[in-house]
Amino acid sequence: MSAGTGQADGAAPAPEPTHPAAPVASAAAVAQVQNWHHDVVARIDRWGWIRTLNDQLTAVLGPWRERHQDNPVLELMHGGRWLGHPLHPALSDLPIGLWTGALILDITGRDPAPGRGLDPAALFSAAGIVAAVATAATGVVDWTVSDDEDRRLGLFHGVLNTAALGLQGVSLAARLGGHRRTARGLGAASLAVTGAAAYLGGHLVFAKAVMVSRVAGADGPRRWVRVVEEAELPDGVPTGVQADGRQILLYSHDGTLYALDNLCSHAAGLLSRGTVEGLIVTCPLHGSQYCLADGSVRRGPSHQPQPVIRARVRNGWIEVRGNQPAPRRPVNGRK
Repeated sequence: MSAGTGQADGAAPAPEPTHPAAPVASAAAVAQVQNWHHDVVARIDRWGWIRTLNDQLTAVLGPWRERHQDNPVLELMHGGRWLGHPLHPALSDLPIGLWTGALILDITGRDPAPGRGLDPAALFSAAGIVAAVATAATGVVDWTVSDDEDRRLGLFHGVLNTAALGLQGVSLAARLGGHRRTARGLGAASLAVTGAAAYLGGHLVFAKAVMVSRVAGADGPRRWVRVVEEAELPDGVPTGVQADGRQILLYSHDGTLYALDNLCSHAAGLLSRGTVEGLIVTCPLHGSQYCLADGSVRRGPSHQPQPVIRARVRNGWIEVRGNQPAPRRPVNGRK
């Protein structure tokens, strides 16, 4: 035994103590850095002033939209069936591009005169302001048909864009007054705020699927599936069923059977909880209307038709199948 060590002569040295917590902490730190955007969005949603402002605006704009939802101008502002997709994203490119053009002119020093007046950069700024007002109008209309966290985040997106518009307006006033250096600083600040707002807009589309068709790519079931007995389907009452995990709306009227995807393409509201008049079903969530015969949009804010599901009655059962037939089974090793 070696003196003072308690270790036998010739024995292998004791292994160094390990610290498993270190790699775990490091991985947690990396994950936190990678997921910063989710933390930012969650924090924004918890802000009390955003929730209060959201409730106040919803109390005013919600009833206004319901009163005027049949107005073709309001539907055109959504884009809807007239354009095939929302109008707001296309318009939003205009102020960003025009204000970026003004910034490039500022950076490259292409302002021909340092005095007062409408120079090229000021012209770009003014045109961007006009485009931003039109963009904001369509954004407000789209905002009225959003819900919950999406609505609150969309509201902050709008607050940022309003701040950017205000900065750009002050920048233009400074340009016209001959204060070019101040105008350039305000213009750059406006574009930075616009970029932050655009990032949140991208999050709403790509992470939350706001204003994106909720039934894109749905094609099942790929075979005939029994869903309900014919005797159990009431006439003239929209009924929701499931087939291979897909939600389907069934409607029987005067001996004719209709079937659509039950999830509204606009925001995934259940059409079976809506009303049917004249073979037109109305989504209970935001009032989009679809024709039961062909799934076409009869009223926005939806901009995509509902997929039609094939349906038939066999041996007293209602069977449904999607648009894609099931693949043939191989026979004797051949298809």
